[in-house]
Amino acid sequence: MGEESGIASISAEKQLMERIAKILNETRTSYATHTRKLKELSALRSKFSSLSSSPSKAVSSSRRFAEVFVKTLTPLFHSAQRRTAAAERVVRFVAEFACMGCTSVDGSDCDELLEEFVKLLLVGAFAANRNARFRACQIISEIILRLPDSAEVSDELLDDVIDIMMQRLRDKVPVIRTFAVRALSRFVNDSENSDILDLLLEELPLEQNPEVRKTIVLSLPPSNSTTQAIIDCTLDVNESVRKAAYSVLANKVPLQSLSIKLRTTILQRGLADRSVNVSKECLKLMKDQWLSNCCQGDPIELLKYLDVETYEAVAELVMDALLSEGLIKLHDDESMRQYISFETCEAGVETTCSRPSIRLMEPEISLYWRTISRHLHKNAQAKGSDAAVAMGAQAAVYASEASDINDLLDRILPATVSDYVDIVRAHIDAGPDHHFASRQLLLLGTLLDFSDATFRKTASSFVQELLRRPLEQELDEDGNQIVIGDGINLGGDKDWADAVSKLVKKVHAAPGELEEVILGVLEELARPFRERTADFMQWMHTLSVTSLLLENAKSLRSLQGKGIEPEEILHALLLPGAKHVHLDVQRIAIKCLGLFGLLENKPSEALVKQLRVAFSRSPPPIGIMACKALVDLGMWHYPQEVDKAMGQDLSSQLKNDNNIDFVPIDLSNPDEDLNIKLLDLLYAGLESDDWRIFIDDESVKTTVGEGFAKFLLLGEKYPDLPASFHPFVLAKLIALYFSEESTGQLRFKQCLSVFFDHYASLSAKHKGYLSKAFIPVMRSMWPGIDGNPGGSPFVISNKRKRAVQASRFMLQMMQAPLYTTETRVEPENRSSISSETPNDSMQLPLECGEEGLAVRIGSEITSFQAKKTPAEKAYVTALCKILVLLHFRSSEQNTIKLMRKLLSRVADSIGWEKDILKEVKLLAEHLKSLDVCPEEELSQDQANSIFDTLAVKFNLDMIVSAEVPQTPAPCSTRQVRTRRRVRREETSSDEEEASPVSVQSAAPSVHCTTMTRSHRASKAAALARMTASKAKTTINAGNDDNEEEGFSSEVTAEDTDESDEYRE
Repeated sequence: MGEESGIASISAEKQLMERIAKILNETRTSYATHTRKLKELSALRSKFSSLSSSPSKAVSSSRRFAEVFVKTLTPLFHSAQRRTAAAERVVRFVAEFACMGCTSVDGSDCDELLEEFVKLLLVGAFAANRNARFRACQIISEIILRLPDSAEVSDELLDDVIDIMMQRLRDKVPVIRTFAVRALSRFVNDSENSDILDLLLEELPLEQNPEVRKTIVLSLPPSNSTTQAIIDCTLDVNESVRKAAYSVLANKVPLQSLSIKLRTTILQRGLADRSVNVSKECLKLMKDQWLSNCCQGDPIELLKYLDVETYEAVAELVMDALLSEGLIKLHDDESMRQYISFETCEAGVETTCSRPSIRLMEPEISLYWRTISRHLHKNAQAKGSDAAVAMGAQAAVYASEASDINDLLDRILPATVSDYVDIVRAHIDAGPDHHFASRQLLLLGTLLDFSDATFRKTASSFVQELLRRPLEQELDEDGNQIVIGDGINLGGDKDWADAVSKLVKKVHAAPGELEEVILGVLEELARPFRERTADFMQWMHTLSVTSLLLENAKSLRSLQGKGIEPEEILHALLLPGAKHVHLDVQRIAIKCLGLFGLLENKPSEALVKQLRVAFSRSPPPIGIMACKALVDLGMWHYPQEVDKAMGQDLSSQLKNDNNIDFVPIDLSNPDEDLNIKLLDLLYAGLESDDWRIFIDDESVKTTVGEGFAKFLLLGEKYPDLPASFHPFVLAKLIALYFSEESTGQLRFKQCLSVFFDHYASLSAKHKGYLSKAFIPVMRSMWPGIDGNPGGSPFVISNKRKRAVQASRFMLQMMQAPLYTTETRVEPENRSSISSETPNDSMQLPLECGEEGLAVRIGSEITSFQAKKTPAEKAYVTALCKILVLLHFRSSEQNTIKLMRKLLSRVADSIGWEKDILKEVKLLAEHLKSLDVCPEEELSQDQANSIFDTLAVKFNLDMIVSAEVPQTPAPCSTRQVRTRRRVRREETSSDEEEASPVSVQSAAPSVHCTTMTRSHRASKAAALARMTASKAKTTINAGNDDNEEEGFSSEVTAEDTDESDEYRE
């Protein structure tokens, strides 16, 4: 009887599996069948449970049904198939069935089934097979997300789910990590599960897969600890992650909970994003959430949340986005005229004879009207241009639209120029609190029409009033005057000076009129200087007006014959100001000297001498300004012309020879001889050890570095520069870029980063300079070489890492293709080892190509003695790693033969590095295949010619064989024993789908009775046998499984290819 009941039970389970499989197959076609099939499967489950009457048997039936259900799904777990729509429908149906009973009134039995089913899935989450883990985590995440809050699930089971999903979050398969995050998102809001949130925040910056990062971002709850992480994702490299970040900010993070800095950061990044989808998502956030919900559709209220005085650029970006989307609608009674009112006479009529009453604007309102007026003015010009090029009715339509826009603009702006002047003057007189609004109103003046002589006269009088307005000041505790602002620009603010300059050029647009007006004001301000009664405040104000004049003047000829002559400006104002006792006066005077020198046909002797003295003998703030002036003069007039202005012979260490041994010059030493040329003087500043930051993240060293980067980038415009200047200075800049001292110099590193991106691709000569600079850079950065200091092991390791980074960076620059304007040919795709390089079709000279760099590196490696220090060994190894990455053109036959000779010596120099030696041998074999006539030897004269072309001093004996010696096998004193066969360990593996590896691919054995194979070859052969045996066993096991699964349904027979999403 027992055997018969067991057989009957097995038969019943098999029938149940077949019926479940049939239902699952029918759910694959459409989601519309799920409701009906859920009822059928529920009825089948009830019928199975009704076979047991006692509660204990009911529990047993739930477990048995869950086991049968999972067993039916086993092919879905084991077969490697793609995430097809049919399979996804089955997964969704399974999750719906598991959660179906939790919504019923009496669902205790179904809850038990859910628990038993989830327990079996948790076992699958630890499976060695990646597809099984994936399906288990996928179904668990679907169940967790669909599980209602009223479901009676034991706390122990939920704790197990959380623990296992937290472990799966570190799975090596990205799609498994994705579903683990989805499952954990249900519990992340619970305060008791704070470790989940900590884990998600920890994994987010470390995650490499964009889909996983996106899922984590969408799962984060709004809180103070997660807001910054979400905002950081707006800079993610993947578009979908950035878009998800803005979606989360819109739906979860209210505007009021964000600081002003975070609000502006979000809008600045989103509206300026390179992806249209991301910028649209940010616009949707700003429009639907912030503007509509938080600000009731009022754009001025939105601007108040952004602090327009501090973040003016972001506010303009917001207004431009709102205007382009048509979200700002102007009413008939809205204009700037509502802030101007006139007194009424006794008859109750407004009169314009009395002074108008001005209502002051808030900063947000002033920016609001300026951006709207600028937008309307731009649209009117665009429509007018379209009307000019169109014809017929279309031109009339464009002209009508332009006229309507101009009428609207006229209604918004003040009625007359006098009204405009009155409203601006009122805001200026209101004090520093309305300085921002005053500047916005000044910028509005560029949209007014000053063609009428009366209007222009009123505006000219107001402009001269602005120029005469002294700098704002305050008194300190000791009663000393302190200038408010930067002390350089008019009004103490660069933006204010630009606004005044634009208004002056708009009012005085006639040729020469601007210079005449400013010189007239300058003559009036210079009277105290002639009487020697001016204080430092008057000096700074006068020099700021002079700076404004020199920035807008076209030449010194336009300044002649007016109120004050250019020579008087130089000798009576600028040179005395550069020698003033007050440092702020010196600084602005040096700036004016630089501007004055740019307007001269040839730089004057007094001007150049004063700038050189200020650069070498003055404090850093003044030295920075003098450095900028000298660099600008050198680039405008050429360095040779600036040197000629000194009127004497100047020495230089930068000569035409290739080897430069620059002797440092101490600029701080008053006894130092400074009769040197301009480039030597600037390079002395680059050699200084002063990295201190003083003004706007600048120092003397960084300013000189940026200046030299300009010289190198535009090197073809300066043909008279010494031949050694380019590689010498380039090597210095690369070393500075990767030095530890420049880590905090963000502005300097950003400048050099942009410079390096373009330098190597602009010209073939630049690649030649880079090739020459490669070895000097490595020697200057490597610790323990050429007297470079070492330090502790940690310090030495960091220095070596920086040097290796520099070498790879220079290699990347060498292999970067030239710009099309230089090459005229599209570069070919380069493989890992190819006889044709991207520059092969360009026929680069030897000294500019990778072959020349290879010869330099090979000569450098072989120049070291046989016995090397640890530092030299590490240095040679680093060079070899770069050498094997270079490419060779088949057209350079002589260079290929020379490199084959050099590689034979290189192999002798790195015998201790087996891995590198193997790569060197591969390179030697590759060169041998490129050699058209391998039997033809390279003569000594041909080798010397190549070395002379590259300016490399190296003697190579061409008699030496070009064959790379084989690595000698280690001798063994023990008798050779037969090897035992490696027995495969019976453990599960993640690589069940791995393809078998042939035993013949192992390293060949050495046929010798007195020598054994090397340890590396023996290990490779053993691993090959193990892999082949394991693959064979896996194939046999797979065949057995296929025989046992004859009853499997079509659910899992749909696709047997492994999904791309499972790949790491």
